[in-house]
Amino acid sequence: MKTASLIFGIISLVLMLVGFLPCFGALNWINIPFAGIGLVISIVALVQNKEGDSNGKAIGGIVMCGFAMLFGLIRLIMGGGVV
Repeated sequence: MKTASLIFGIISLVLMLVGFLPCFGALNWINIPFAGIGLVISIVALVQNKEGDSNGKAIGGIVMCGFAMLFGLIRLIMGGGVV
């Protein structure tokens, strides 16, 4: 579960960066829900963590998915995608 959250975070960051290119801004309409799903998976992985296990992958997934959602939304607002 922790590895899945990290993979969701990495993919959502890559999609966010592609969405910042001109003519690819609409990709953020797909990326924001994708990052939201990754954020939920990351939070579940963090909550289900056993005592003594590492939290690094789950926290990394939370940070990357949150970052992708925030900047994807900013890009949509700047580009006129959200009215």
